[in-house]
Amino acid sequence: EVQLQASGGGLVQAGGSLRLSCAASGISFDDYAIGWFRQVPGKGREGVSWISSSDGSIYYADSVKGRFTISSDNAKSMVYLQMDSLKSEDTALYYCAADSSGRFSIIAGGDFWADVWGQGTLVTVSS
Repeated sequence: EVQLQASGGGLVQAGGSLRLSCAASGISFDDYAIGWFRQVPGKGREGVSWISSSDGSIYYADSVKGRFTISSDNAKSMVYLQMDSLKSEDTALYYCAADSSGRFSIIAGGDFWADVWGQGTLVTVSS
């Protein structure tokens, strides 16, 4: 069974940092795209950052470029999201996700498709 367990969210002041962690089981990062998404109540899900296993590319949303860094530890089956210079607009529920196609795709309605979604971890940035 494929499972993703996200952790590391919390309350931080603007300008601060947090590191999110996602523990994966039942998958190989060589075969699955793995990444982070976020959602604010009443808004659609946003793709934050991911690593595509299909070509090894790394994606960052424009809103987080230069501030967030995604990394993975294949031996530990962990993926991380280092978030620096946090802003109030980064406040959201953050999810990790994985897809066996090796990449993430946008589906009808503007949402993202993933084979597996972890539970969210809440990040609150106070201004």
